[in-house]
Amino acid sequence: MTTKKKLIVMGANGFVAGSVLAQAGDEWEVHAVSRGNPLIRRDQLSWHACDPLVPAQLTQLFQEVKPAAVIHTAAVADIDFCQAHPETARAVNVDLTRTLADLCRDTGAKLVFCSTDTIFDGEHAPYDEDAQPGPINFYAETKVEAEQIVTRLGAQAVVARLSLVVGVPVLGAGNSFLARMIATLKSGQPVAATEREVRTPVDVITVGRALLELAAGNHAGIFHLAGLDRLNRFEIAQKIAARFGFSQKLIVAQAVAAWPGRAARPRDVSLNNAKACKQLKTPMRTLDDGLSLILKMSETPLL
Repeated sequence: MTTKKKLIVMGANGFVAGSVLAQAGDEWEVHAVSRGNPLIRRDQLSWHACDPLVPAQLTQLFQEVKPAAVIHTAAVADIDFCQAHPETARAVNVDLTRTLADLCRDTGAKLVFCSTDTIFDGEHAPYDEDAQPGPINFYAETKVEAEQIVTRLGAQAVVARLSLVVGVPVLGAGNSFLARMIATLKSGQPVAATEREVRTPVDVITVGRALLELAAGNHAGIFHLAGLDRLNRFEIAQKIAARFGFSQKLIVAQAVAAWPGRAARPRDVSLNNAKACKQLKTPMRTLDDGLSLILKMSETPLL
């Protein structure tokens, strides 16, 4: 009988982690880690209630599980919250990542860390993996620092920079702007979106598959997980409205200045995904193809 490899998924109640958990294949014995209740029960999946900010609890978990790999999706990702609560943001985004990196170094486990496209200043897009980060808000600063911690593991680690992730939660509630947007459109209310911020949106199903592939293979270094389309947020919202049968007139352009108290955002953080397209079997997709995949995989009808 072949022993399955053991995978720890940090932040298991989250949006991206839900896609990973739902799609983890039979080669993995999956150990989901979160502070909340289990989202799903099935064979080869164990759920661990753990405070990830207590290093002793994580150390005990690693001793018990002995993972071959860790996919680290846990983060405080609300940019404005991070700006207003830097101590909390640093504790989760930096200190937790350092603890995991130390544990992976000591146990030989591979670490796949989820970073963000917003580490860049937005003035020199599109960015490839060798581009110099230039964070312009505190959230991005924490992610750059965490990346530096992870890359010190060398061949034992991957930094997966995620572009804007589009989708509905595969498991649990998650934080999905698409689900909120569809609900607003269904109510007949307008959706405001800025034309200033440019991204390369990627669907959450593809992200989950790519992270699992990165955890299973010999890949190391930085990978950009991004879609094939370079679009501003207004264009993204228009495409989503059209794809789900809503009037594009419900999408209203809004200037960034109209959002008081908002932390600085980079103007254009579109990512060059050529490395992922070349080295991964998981295909990167257009937004339209990603939306089709989301609909196919979704258990809950959006319309």
